[in-house]
Amino acid sequence: MSILLYAEYAEGKFRKVAFELASYAKKVADSLGTTVTAVTVNAGDVSELSKYGVDKVLKVTNETLAGFSAKAYADVIQQAAQKENAKLILLSSTTDSIYLAPLVAVSLEAGFVSNVVGLPLNTAPFQVKRTAFSNKAFNTTEIETDIKILGLAKNSYGIFENSSTLTQEDFNPTLEESDFNVKIESVEKVTGKVSLADAEIVVSGGRGLKGPENWGLIEELAEVLGAATACSKPVSDLDWRPHGEHVGQTGKPVAANLYIAIGISGAIQHIAGINASKVKVVINTDPEAPFFKVADYGIVGDAFDVVPRLIEKLKVFKSSHS
Repeated sequence: MSILLYAEYAEGKFRKVAFELASYAKKVADSLGTTVTAVTVNAGDVSELSKYGVDKVLKVTNETLAGFSAKAYADVIQQAAQKENAKLILLSSTTDSIYLAPLVAVSLEAGFVSNVVGLPLNTAPFQVKRTAFSNKAFNTTEIETDIKILGLAKNSYGIFENSSTLTQEDFNPTLEESDFNVKIESVEKVTGKVSLADAEIVVSGGRGLKGPENWGLIEELAEVLGAATACSKPVSDLDWRPHGEHVGQTGKPVAANLYIAIGISGAIQHIAGINASKVKVVINTDPEAPFFKVADYGIVGDAFDVVPRLIEKLKVFKSSHS
């Protein structure tokens, strides 16, 4: 019996969440006295996974899987779990894995818990801690099924090196034509920037920026910090920024280590979607803005005055510590 994880791979490299899952799996595997197996789809060099405790990789190479298909990928994971007799399956909380998890759970008659934020509290009975009510609370969930699936919340555990001896095996699951009933018409990718999915730091702007022509402030601060850029819903609705940058309960959820909100008042839907971030910083001219009530640090001031000064200070700090 092995712990199985799905290691997401895109644009020639593993996504950061793959290493976080591997780190988590290794810790649990050590406590249970078992091993860690990863399944990959059209990945290149998989040796990097051994740095984080993966003992075995099932490599799936199939041109029909070049575009993401939830049903097909779920079948791959299901068959990998059955092959390895895996009783614990780990997925991330990326957009792809959120689609995958319920399909895998149904096919394996497994219990699934999303938004897991820590190691199992107990293994008999099997209990985990997860976030609830849009990250406003936590609960303890017990899984009673023989096979268990955990969806690990992003940036909730961390990445830890724990080298292992890796074996690789080509894996050829059986795929049906019906797995590909949903067709991908087009894919829009953001290049040359830190993606929201992998970002540890996010710089987000709202209507307080007054127009798309001022977005250079957000991008320059993000570049200095090595951060991803994001925006509030009104900004994307006004077409100032692409909808792919909209974060919040109705957009992309964010669980960054540092979230900086500039010119965002803090509607409840926005706060709910970013509340899992560890440190929240707010810059706003309105001292009564709701965001200040949930912020760890707040600056009452004009973004056009505060942000350039912040950028300059950060550049000086980086140059003196490089």
